[in-house]
Amino acid sequence: MGTAKRSNGISNPKLKAPPSLPDRFSDAAPPDYSIAAVDRTIDLLEALSRLGPASLAALAEGAGCTRTAAFRLLRTLQSRGFTIQDEARGLWRLGARWSALGRAASEQGALAATAMPFLAALGKATGENVYLRVRDGMESETVAIYQTDPTLRMYSEVGKRGPLHAGSSRILLAFAPESVQTQLLAQRLNRYTPATRIDATWIAADLQRIRSRGYLITSDEVVAGAVGIAAPVRDAAASVVAVLYISSPSMRMRPPRPRNLLPQVIDAAARLSQALGAAAKPAPSGLLRDEPAPAGWPLNGGMLTSSRPHTIFR
Repeated sequence: MGTAKRSNGISNPKLKAPPSLPDRFSDAAPPDYSIAAVDRTIDLLEALSRLGPASLAALAEGAGCTRTAAFRLLRTLQSRGFTIQDEARGLWRLGARWSALGRAASEQGALAATAMPFLAALGKATGENVYLRVRDGMESETVAIYQTDPTLRMYSEVGKRGPLHAGSSRILLAFAPESVQTQLLAQRLNRYTPATRIDATWIAADLQRIRSRGYLITSDEVVAGAVGIAAPVRDAAASVVAVLYISSPSMRMRPPRPRNLLPQVIDAAARLSQALGAAAKPAPSGLLRDEPAPAGWPLNGGMLTSSRPHTIFR
């Protein structure tokens, strides 16, 4: 070890620099903490949610594992009440205990927490407020909002309920069970502005158009002077569990801006859907055009996700 001299001539040992600590913020890949058995179990459960009730062979193939591994996992889950086997036919299905977990996830705000990074990214990219709504019975409810600019007008607040037949929430009605659609359209529908559609025949036809297109643009239907650009959000079973949308004053949405923002809204909804477990689907060459968009709003580009019917989220 080297030495250093003081001014009085006495030598002291030279101190060594402390060992460097690893940089927590380096670009190195984070450690992999995944457990193979847990991964395989989740693959099996997702296959069961898509295929069930299903045979052991079909589930093993869907999860990409051997029948022996699938059988042992299914039996383990069965002992805890998470799977059920029909002894007569040998088919497996999800058990009743999942409903409790689903309620807990909803009560703990799992959907809103998962969605917030996607809402924030879309809001920052577009400069507009972004909302997430779910269907609750015969109404819609706002569960998450990203406010890009405090000076921008807010058209909703978390917990606020609204109609299903008007505005961006009509996407939720389009993918609701047929019994919900029939019951709602048999009621007297409220008119919120002169632009609100209350004719049940027109709305029923529009629900089909929404399912075909995979998006919805509205203007003035719930709030005069507000334009909405919306796309559905799906879960691992491909059920539509929410609608993600931008809502902005019409003065900020003069053509061709809505057309230009639409692919970003669809992409954000697709990315959120993937985070919820939905399978990605290749983007088509263009959005379907079975109905003209509002005047001056030609539409093109974007991504549609697959459609299949329920979920742990409402």
